[in-house]
Amino acid sequence: MYRHVDPGPAPPASSETTSRVMRRTRRTGTAPELAVRRALHRRGLRYLVDVAPPGTNRRRRVDVLLRGAKIALFVDGCFWHSCPEHGQVPKANREWWEVKLRGVVVRDRDTDLQLAAAGWLVVRVWEHDDPEQVADRVVALVAARVRPPQA
Repeated sequence: MYRHVDPGPAPPASSETTSRVMRRTRRTGTAPELAVRRALHRRGLRYLVDVAPPGTNRRRRVDVLLRGAKIALFVDGCFWHSCPEHGQVPKANREWWEVKLRGVVVRDRDTDLQLAAAGWLVVRVWEHDDPEQVADRVVALVAARVRPPQA
């Protein structure tokens, strides 16, 4: 069972530049997410954005939700979700960030379990993944999960 890991109040930013960057960080509608959404749309898929799937924890929101196929797509940022390839813990306030980012990963795994238990297929991609390849993969998953109506 997931328990929220609270690293405590955020320490002050190490510089004005860091402060400005963190203030401008978006929760939804990031450039990688928009690129994936455009690629899905070009392939004819329609979806909901930034919603909690029916029958799940309302506080857990999905980046792209394909209701008919019951697919929950997350476009995870390398920093916030601790990408093994590109994720780095900042040097300033390192201990606080380690706790914070570890908590995000634990919450992600718990969200995956909740969604799977509710019958959703969870697809997680990294922000550095090619949007066209992601869209092709999702199209194949939708085709496999949606049965044509029987006569």
